[in-house]
Amino acid sequence: MPLSEDEQRILHEIERRFYEHDPEYAKSIESSTLYRSLGRNCKWGALGFLAGLIILIVSFASSVVLGAFGFVIMLLCAFIITQNVRKMGRAGWQQMTEQMRSHNMGDLLGDTRRKLRERFKRNDS
Repeated sequence: MPLSEDEQRILHEIERRFYEHDPEYAKSIESSTLYRSLGRNCKWGALGFLAGLIILIVSFASSVVLGAFGFVIMLLCAFIITQNVRKMGRAGWQQMTEQMRSHNMGDLLGDTRRKLRERFKRNDS
């Protein structure tokens, strides 16, 4: 159901006052999206999963309890990742991967990527 003209005017007035009152917060709200938040949670979950794996590998031989703790951390982080990816859905996942491509994540490797391609390039002649 669309808003009436009076309701739209009131909404625009509230929005204008909000931008006037706290412009920095308004800009931060405007730039943040649900997909960014869920993507950030996935990154933290992946980092926690990696930390749990390291704890598991390093400590399992000496302490089974500490190794089990690492496994529980991995399990919880995997659960967090799957929940956030489900909330994101296919559209959010595509948006996040496109955003990563636009930031040119391949440049993190620098010249190494090109050198490896040249080294293992097949001669089709």
